[in-house]
Amino acid sequence: MGDMTLESQKIMQEMGEVTDHETMILWTRQVKAVWEELESSGEYRVKKEYIEKKNDTIAEYYLELYRWYTREAGKYIDLEDGQEYPVWLCIDEDNMLQPVEDTVILKVEVPLDKVLLCNMDAWGYRVNYWYIPLNDADAEKHKKELKRYGIGEEDELISTDKGNFYPLLRKKLTDSWSRVFTLTAEKKEQVTATTWELRKEWVKEVRLYGNGQ
Repeated sequence: MGDMTLESQKIMQEMGEVTDHETMILWTRQVKAVWEELESSGEYRVKKEYIEKKNDTIAEYYLELYRWYTREAGKYIDLEDGQEYPVWLCIDEDNMLQPVEDTVILKVEVPLDKVLLCNMDAWGYRVNYWYIPLNDADAEKHKKELKRYGIGEEDELISTDKGNFYPLLRKKLTDSWSRVFTLTAEKKEQVTATTWELRKEWVKEVRLYGNGQ
């Protein structure tokens, strides 16, 4: 069972809009087909083929990345079978992804126990196979450690066989990745939300853009 008692999650929740009935107001930009699926079936979950279609030749990289995210998220939130890939949402309307042609903006009210917040600065490090430092001092210490071992590009510890020669350093790097959930963001612009499904009853507002608006 997931544990949502993390202090970092509580702090980041307070940067957004939490209601009195244990829900959070969030915004997400999706293709119109997502809203159509919500209207017809009442729920939406990200499927493998959606990621493959969106990312084309680099789809496998993102599939692996999102599978890791979901596995790690399972330590903090309860997930059901079939909830394999996250839906990304913004905690602040002013900082949400802006609409483009043939997209839809959904304002949703999601139960807190269905939301896991992510430090986007830390996520950027994870995406690039970098070590996620606790603070500036930790970052400097890690930089010196890499230099001591003669490692110029730390992602090589993951993307090449170099990690086999430095297993403890590689483990230190991969263990740090959980900080995408546990490292408190300093401001709300650095926070994004994820859930593993959308439900029609959560939708409070729909904004259509483009043809059929």
